[in-house]
Amino acid sequence: MSATIATTPRKSPSRKRWIYPETDAAASAELSHAANLPLVVAELLLARGLRTADEIDRFLHPQLSHLHDPYSMLGMAAAVPRVQQAIERREPILIYGDYDVDGTTATVLLKTAIEMLGGEVRFHVPHRLKEGYGMRDEILEEAAAQGVRLVISVDTGIRAFAAAEAAEALGLDLIVTDHHLPEAVPGSDSILPRALAVLNPNQPACTYACKHLCGAGVAFKLAQALLEAQDVERARTKLLPSFLKILAIATVADAVPLRGENRVFVALGLEGLRNPVNAGLRELMKAANLDPSQRKLTPIDIAFRLAPRINAAGRMDIAADVVELFTTRKPQRAQDLAEKLESLNTDRRNTEAGILAQIEERLKDESFQQARSILMQGEGWHRGIIGILASRIVDQTGKPAVVITRDADDSGEAHGSGRSIPGYHLLEAIETCHDLFTRYGGHAHAVGFSLPFDRVPELCRRLEAHAFSNLAEDALGSTLTIHAALPLDLITPALFTWLHRLHPCGMGNEEPVFLAQNVRIASAPRFIKDRHVRLKLAQGARAVTFPVIGWHWAERVQKMGLEQDSVIHLAYKLRKNDHPEFGGLELEIADIEIAH
Repeated sequence: MSATIATTPRKSPSRKRWIYPETDAAASAELSHAANLPLVVAELLLARGLRTADEIDRFLHPQLSHLHDPYSMLGMAAAVPRVQQAIERREPILIYGDYDVDGTTATVLLKTAIEMLGGEVRFHVPHRLKEGYGMRDEILEEAAAQGVRLVISVDTGIRAFAAAEAAEALGLDLIVTDHHLPEAVPGSDSILPRALAVLNPNQPACTYACKHLCGAGVAFKLAQALLEAQDVERARTKLLPSFLKILAIATVADAVPLRGENRVFVALGLEGLRNPVNAGLRELMKAANLDPSQRKLTPIDIAFRLAPRINAAGRMDIAADVVELFTTRKPQRAQDLAEKLESLNTDRRNTEAGILAQIEERLKDESFQQARSILMQGEGWHRGIIGILASRIVDQTGKPAVVITRDADDSGEAHGSGRSIPGYHLLEAIETCHDLFTRYGGHAHAVGFSLPFDRVPELCRRLEAHAFSNLAEDALGSTLTIHAALPLDLITPALFTWLHRLHPCGMGNEEPVFLAQNVRIASAPRFIKDRHVRLKLAQGARAVTFPVIGWHWAERVQKMGLEQDSVIHLAYKLRKNDHPEFGGLELEIADIEIAH
């Protein structure tokens, strides 16, 4: 069972706005009965758009057989024969990647697959600060001079109109694999670069079922087609499951929805990460203090432990180190590279903390508090971390944010990175300013660009005007989505088992947040290291009690004046604690409101 959520507006002491998605009680009850599901599980599955028993079974039990046919992606029928031809002729192939987790792992996946088939592969991953995002003519010219006749882009290229023309002039065949949204080149009706083949599920006329692949996901589909063409059985039983370990990292790191094929990638990839064979992967986990023999990794481990260390290479130094980390067969070299990434990640955190302190001080200014969007600029801020800083601003303000930096050498060029909030398409916002940029790109939630520094004031004016026109004031601020009501007396171990089948959770398949209303604090709060808090809550006529953990909630609980017999509304996540002292089911605080 579940309970109806009372939606009377309340002021939250934590200043988060609680959002209650619409539910269809009749449809939930019907699905619960038809599929023999607990009612709250039926509600959650319906909210994910799952209506039939087959859809639910595929969602709850992802399998390798659920992967889509690569040839259902437009362009695959042209791309595969050209790569096979290059392999047979021993033509060197250049893979042109990108410097983030998605781009570097995409390079690793495709490079590994082609080399397994006997191909000769070279790769280029741009230097973030020296080259920036995208394909450059001089790299293509150098490749052509070295005998390359086939170039494959990964996680880039869908807007590389000039580079595609340069490749054609040099006699290079170009295969674009990308996932970013296409856009018509100014002054032309063309929406795709001129290439032998374009693989992108978001291109016009492509009917591929999963539109939200990351760049590594698109590269994987090409690798899948190539490997299966040689030996379907070996590809399905051995090679593809191995590839999914790296692909799971890319899929989580790029924050694409964990639905459909992406869910298969991550679910099976996480299972495979229990036994990492790749030397670089093992060393990276060791550097991140992750031991897969002790517990199964989660998307949170990837997002907050593995991905930042991989990204640190491109943010602070040379992203090509990541490709070497995952392709070297020398254990000592793998260890050295993992230790280097660990050091770079420490540098990144320290640099980020210093700039963030400046930003937080500026955010106290009234002008930022009144703005619909935040545009922050500084001189000499490290270009590799401005995207992270924009994310931090969004987290703190609940507003879309753009961070702009100009190099201290006074080159006249400024670089920016932006992050958005749900419901505000940031790429569409900056496209209204396309005439100001020298380069730009991205998607709904994240963008990057460069422009002459003297145009920054005009950019700020236009973006704030766009936000003011397209963002209602009540859409701003930190929010928390309550997915379902679940009183304490309905929680059982069997229900937890059902809920656990929704994992892996992440973007597009968020871990459920439940609401228990009018619960009583049964004993005095117990504080842990002055930062965390443990509570015992009671609810219902039977006074069912549950232990509660609140990470970093000690100060807020004290400020709210919560004590024994206080009555609260609790937003929580359901957890299972294996600690000898605190074992069993427990609730993790997502938010608290005082009941009145």
